[in-house]
Amino acid sequence: MRASVKSKVALLFLIWAWLMPAPVFAGAYAALVKDAELTLQDEEYALSAEIQYRLSPKATDALKNGIPLFWAVDIEIKRQRDFWWDQTIAEKHLRFKIQYQALLNVYRVRNEDSGEGGNFSSLAAALGALSSIRYVPVLGKSALAEGERYAVGVRVVFERELLPLPLRPLAYLNPQWYLSSGWYLWKLKN
Repeated sequence: MRASVKSKVALLFLIWAWLMPAPVFAGAYAALVKDAELTLQDEEYALSAEIQYRLSPKATDALKNGIPLFWAVDIEIKRQRDFWWDQTIAEKHLRFKIQYQALLNVYRVRNEDSGEGGNFSSLAAALGALSSIRYVPVLGKSALAEGERYAVGVRVVFERELLPLPLRPLAYLNPQWYLSSGWYLWKLKN
């Protein structure tokens, strides 16, 4: 009797471990924030970042079959506190879409927030355009208090919820769809 309970617990643990996203698998295909910085321009902090997008074979196949892929770049500025949780001062989310147009044989990259975008003849060129973020306003200088400590974080989140409905369950179960990055963190000097 006792052995069957242990085997059931072990089986449930194995199923749980198999279903949970594993960073070990995600590393080969995940996005990577290579560099990011906030610069002060005209009394406003602006973000510049370099991101590397590494698509898995499954994501590349879906893209080549006309399925658009979406990523959100999340930016957070937090005031660091000693005895309480850090206070979020600013949050910004930038959404990007890449899609292959088979009839025109081009890849389209679009910033869903601003509507800006372009067409590219190769996937490498499209990912290259998607990789560079330049001078996106995030926060006014007046929102930061002198003498306080601030931390900035940037991450890239692959939006599996925006995939076509039949593909979503596979995207949650298959490690080739774990295309998000971890947080890229640094201290802000004001």
